[in-house]
Amino acid sequence: MEYLPDISHLHYLGLFILLIAGGVGLPFPEDATLILCGVLISGGDVKAVPAILTVYAGLLCGDIILYHFGKKFGRKVVTHKWFHRVLPPEKLEKAEARFKKYGVLTILIGRHIAGLRAQLFLVSGILRMAFWKFVLTDAVSAIFTMALMVGIGYKGGEELPVIRAYIRVAGRAVLIAAVAAGVLYLIYSYLMRRRARAAGNGS
Repeated sequence: MEYLPDISHLHYLGLFILLIAGGVGLPFPEDATLILCGVLISGGDVKAVPAILTVYAGLLCGDIILYHFGKKFGRKVVTHKWFHRVLPPEKLEKAEARFKKYGVLTILIGRHIAGLRAQLFLVSGILRMAFWKFVLTDAVSAIFTMALMVGIGYKGGEELPVIRAYIRVAGRAVLIAAVAAGVLYLIYSYLMRRRARAAGNGS
């Protein structure tokens, strides 16, 4: 794989974008991204400390975004065309009841269950859990998620060098695509805001 160009500087940004995208409902599983991080570390594509700090920040930022959406829209979030898929109306009451009964334990435990974590973060905002309490609880819980998944990727990369080689190639393509998508989204958002301002001034 030596012929591949050095894009290590994009790996960190790509991992961060993938975690944010996966956190808000796009089809980029959080666990898979963390495992990919471990594989990249084992292959020397990224340095351990910066990579771990990057994915940790990505995990927390994605969770905080969901919390704020829940807090901003309240129970109406289930009617939002995007978050309706994350938290359908029929699951809202169950998630709220679970949260009210167990409090912060719901986040500490539920964060490790794919499909449930996003619902709990939205409900945390809907029920207006204190922001500092949410961040502190999530930060502690995320450490265990990150350590487990990154560790699995790192160990697997060490034990299965052939598979690691293919994952690294695929990972490079996905990370580049994530960075490109992030840049295009920013450009699109800027142009849409500019168009909206122009329309407002024209009226």
